[in-house]
Amino acid sequence: MYEAFKDPYCYPGTDVLRNRLNLTDPADLEAFETEITTARATEPLPNGRFGIAHYRAIHRHLFQDVYVWAGNFRTVRIAKGGNAFCYPEYIEPEMVKLFAQLSAGDGLRQRNREGFVDGATTFLADLNQIHPFREGNGRTQLAFMTLLADRAGHPLTLELLNPEAMLQAMIASFHGQTALLRALLHDLTAA
Repeated sequence: MYEAFKDPYCYPGTDVLRNRLNLTDPADLEAFETEITTARATEPLPNGRFGIAHYRAIHRHLFQDVYVWAGNFRTVRIAKGGNAFCYPEYIEPEMVKLFAQLSAGDGLRQRNREGFVDGATTFLADLNQIHPFREGNGRTQLAFMTLLADRAGHPLTLELLNPEAMLQAMIASFHGQTALLRALLHDLTAA
């Protein structure tokens, strides 16, 4: 669970996010969110130019049935496991900087597998540190990275993805230790 400060996203006196069904039991919300976002993930993801607007559209697509703020950057400070993510006032400029780097690097295209994995590791680690949404960052990151990998000619074999290993790799990358994330992405890309 995320730690947040003065969180208007939650029902008063709880850490349950306000949602379209007004579910106030955390287990019910988690089950609903998982079911709906899994179904949305099987649909074609929004097309775009692999920029910020595209990234936001993917989040909106996945979470539109759950949260009214789907696709909008968060306005509160959040942390997880004692690690603070980018403060909300810096999300937009950090996203602009990160996606400008992605664009300048030709969206990780025209790279061999190793070059793609290196660039994808850096991009994903930086994106995770920004954590622009109140909820759903990991699923949005994975969906966007899947599209990016496909376009770059290095599709991800998601059937091989171990969610717990991915979580541990993302936590380690938050502390600048990207070896686990790099190895995971290497294993998921086609040879």
